[in-house]
Amino acid sequence: MTGNEYQKLALTTLNPALSEKDVLINGVMGLCGEAGEAIDIVKKHLAQGHELDREKLIGELGDIAWYLAETAHALGVSLDEVLTRNIDKLKRRYPEGFDESRSIHREKEE
Repeated sequence: MTGNEYQKLALTTLNPALSEKDVLINGVMGLCGEAGEAIDIVKKHLAQGHELDREKLIGELGDIAWYLAETAHALGVSLDEVLTRNIDKLKRRYPEGFDESRSIHREKEE
């Protein structure tokens, strides 16, 4: 499945009563909330002795993907474009793959 296919399917569950502004707000707030739920699973594993709940973490990653698709939609951009732009940025940042020195000394990107 492509990012665009996912986005199209995911958006069938978007609340149609939301305004464009509300879709953006909901998307960004949802990203933050779901990222918090993902880190809580890892925190419990690393700091509280829990087994890593892989299935729950995978579910949270799916929720993050949904809100990413919603936020991209609110910006009028496809998920494939978001993903492509990110890879392009990473290739510029690390043309030969990750490099610790480049990471430490890289200039801030716009």
